[in-house]
Amino acid sequence: MTLRPFRFGIQASNATTRTEWVSLAQRSEGHGYSVLTMPDHFGDQLAPVPAMMTAADATTDLRVCALVFDNDYKHPVVLAKELATMDLLSDGRVEIGLGAGWMISDYEQLGIPYDTPGVRIDRFLEGLSIIKQCMQPGAFSHSGTHYTITGYDGLPKPMQAKMPVLIGGGGKRVLGIAAREADIVGINPSMHAGVVGPEAFAHMIEDAIDEKIAIVRAAAGDRLDDIEINIRAFLVNVTDDGAGARDRLAGMLGVDTSMLLSSPFALIGSAAELIERLLERRERWGFSYVIVGAEDVDKFAPVVAALAGK
Repeated sequence: MTLRPFRFGIQASNATTRTEWVSLAQRSEGHGYSVLTMPDHFGDQLAPVPAMMTAADATTDLRVCALVFDNDYKHPVVLAKELATMDLLSDGRVEIGLGAGWMISDYEQLGIPYDTPGVRIDRFLEGLSIIKQCMQPGAFSHSGTHYTITGYDGLPKPMQAKMPVLIGGGGKRVLGIAAREADIVGINPSMHAGVVGPEAFAHMIEDAIDEKIAIVRAAAGDRLDDIEINIRAFLVNVTDDGAGARDRLAGMLGVDTSMLLSSPFALIGSAAELIERLLERRERWGFSYVIVGAEDVDKFAPVVAALAGK
């Protein structure tokens, strides 16, 4: 796997005013982050499409992406039209993040059937194919198990000739799909339970990451060097007391302190420590695209300044 230059993103979900949201986007860009990403859920968060467009409109180079759109929440033709429109109006700064859906509470609240993982993934695969075809010149038709499209020419077309596709996965099947279909592969913990719990933490340890990366490498084949490997660091604390911070958080989460030191989902320590850790993780696993939380945008900035583009 060829090592790629680092780039960094911010995962944001909410703001109480336009001014607050715009400020976050502009600070992110000013600090050197290249992407603002958003979740796609139905709790207390902004709707991704208008919020992403607002962030793009308030900045010059910042890219925007959902991490990730749930294929079950919108018909793929509708989502494709929104994505292409945003890409056109942002001068080509949209990345496509798409997934099969996992958060069971969303499905329960909306009354959407929470189908088995196999069915949701099959439907996601069809949706992904449709979205990709919408972005290409000319009309197309699709006759599948879940969607039927007849003579549709997705307009407008996006500004980018090829919009980057991000697929994140924690299990073997989705990781394999991501390796074969995506430009950006996100390495996730397992979300089979439909909630963040013990199963997710068990998938954050080094051995689990080794297994996930091995799946990607095997499935990618000759296209491995064309793939960017992404991770969303959920546990971030830039502090000179890294050991103490890890001990305290380990006690709260009921995990071993060593996990917080070695897991790529955790970035806890001084800026210098985190820089070294990210270099090691890129060498070992290929992680070059790292996303942290919106609350970390300022404290994590020295790390971004030291590594972005290098």
